[in-house]
Amino acid sequence: MPRIYALLFLLCCWACQIGTAVGAIRLAPGTTVLELATQVAILEDAGGRLALADVQARSAEFRPAPVKADAAINFGYSSSAWWLRLDIEAAPGASRDWLLEVAFPTLDSIDYFGPDGERLSTGDRLPFAARPLTHRNFVFPVHLKSDAATATLWLRIASEGTLTIPLRLWQAEAFWQDSLGAYAVLSVYFGMLLALALYNLLLWFSLRDQNYLTYVLFAASMAVGQLSLNGLGNQFLWPNWPAWGNLAFTVGFAAAGLFGALFTRGFLDTRRNLPRLDGAVIGLAALFALCMLVPLVAPYRLAAILTSITGVTFSAVAVLAGLRCWRAGRAGASTFLLAWTVLLVGVAVVGLRNLNLLPTTFLSYYAMQMGSALEMLLLSFALADRINGLRREKDAAQNEALTTKQQLVGVLQRSEASLERRVAERTGELEALNARLRENERQLQALAHTDTLTGLANRLLFDARLEQSLQLARRSRGQIALLLIDLDNFKTINDGYGHAIGDEVLRCTAQRFRVALREVDTVARLGGDEFVIVLTGLSGTADAERMAEKILGAIREPMRVLGLPMEITVSVGIAMFSGSDLSGPELLRRADLAMYAAKEAGRDCYRRFAV
Repeated sequence: MPRIYALLFLLCCWACQIGTAVGAIRLAPGTTVLELATQVAILEDAGGRLALADVQARSAEFRPAPVKADAAINFGYSSSAWWLRLDIEAAPGASRDWLLEVAFPTLDSIDYFGPDGERLSTGDRLPFAARPLTHRNFVFPVHLKSDAATATLWLRIASEGTLTIPLRLWQAEAFWQDSLGAYAVLSVYFGMLLALALYNLLLWFSLRDQNYLTYVLFAASMAVGQLSLNGLGNQFLWPNWPAWGNLAFTVGFAAAGLFGALFTRGFLDTRRNLPRLDGAVIGLAALFALCMLVPLVAPYRLAAILTSITGVTFSAVAVLAGLRCWRAGRAGASTFLLAWTVLLVGVAVVGLRNLNLLPTTFLSYYAMQMGSALEMLLLSFALADRINGLRREKDAAQNEALTTKQQLVGVLQRSEASLERRVAERTGELEALNARLRENERQLQALAHTDTLTGLANRLLFDARLEQSLQLARRSRGQIALLLIDLDNFKTINDGYGHAIGDEVLRCTAQRFRVALREVDTVARLGGDEFVIVLTGLSGTADAERMAEKILGAIREPMRVLGLPMEITVSVGIAMFSGSDLSGPELLRRADLAMYAAKEAGRDCYRRFAV
């Protein structure tokens, strides 16, 4: 039995050695490119202290790289130095001159040891001029002796960032042809990114909408990260600044995450629409900002890992926010969700690849470029559709004006033909037409200042009335009060009974406001279930509080909506103005804070803002 166990042990060892053997890379005539991931033997140098002679003495300890046939070697965020051995055997008639490409420009240090004993050192910590060949990736010339059956190449690679090693062996002509195509594709990509950034910058100058500026900063930060990831920044923009070249990848993508989070928060208005997710978005934006500063005071690897984890988390949060706004019917949410989801999926894939949770394939390596390019294309379609809509509205208005003009010309021509005979009739018709025009103008003016659902003043009329009240109070040293009112649990009514019942509840509530208020007071609907009241001619805070109690009592009275009994309560926030320099928006903000305080106090009550 001991002999049997010993024999089984030897067989297992022999099987393991067979399973870990790596054959020589055979170069056949006509071969132009070889993927080397599955034909490389690796050795981990945990302390990073081994020299070439030490590694050659431990050649038996090398093992195959743990990688699939269609993927690149990826050690994730490893603190070790890694040695790679490539045994190359050239068949008769095969070329002896090759190029070895390491297609990951953010690696810190690469030492190449050729078959003739030559040593070449490069990496993104060294100036670009130190590279053996002028290329965005790391490329080493390989010359095989004609009298040697097998040549051995050695690579020592270390990096504080993600340690991904895509290896290819090229014929020179095929390599430069492929590089030309890659440079062309990247040029188109960055051209699209530049065009989108400039277009949104012009829109910001024209509209002064903060979302456009945030998106421009997001695009610029994305460009910095992508330029570092693709090696173009090290080659063309900062070739003599390796310190920045080493940090640009993490800092660029951390900044892109920061401005992406701010853009998401502004575009979807998460503070108002998704208050629970808003805190998560703000927290992730702060984490991205921290990632930008971490490399200045802590190891680069910590910043890179934190950026990848934060990017993956933010991808999920942003997509969830977009889904919820889309389901709520927010304007532009569907286009945002589609465009942003494509980009964030790419960011998530790259983050998972950096953490070595996904294999390094063509899709995972270029996921961010493809995602951002598709995002730009989708946003371009959205912008084009928006512009076309404005153009259609303009054309319709011009056609309507032209039709009206032609009708007037016809009227004038007919009037001239029978001026003496039908002067009285024409005069009456013109007067009637003028009356209709005045009525239309009056109706349009009313529509422009009236909420269509409740008949109350809308936000535009409210702003004007509030500004008039503030000016009058400043001149007369009087007092006014702003009451911000929000229906409690209104969403439950909408979800439980439907929007038709919800709309009728809003109309009934508006009618009760009209009954409870004085004629000199202004009540307006800001949107959704939120109302605001401007009380003027007050003698003190007590008047405002009595009015708030009156409103609470009026709303508490049971109402029947389309035959259904309803019990409605509201939360009221009060903000006072007594002749100070307080602005309208600030007064509204204070009332908003007081209203949320009433919500937190249990609803169906009022709270006054206390300075």
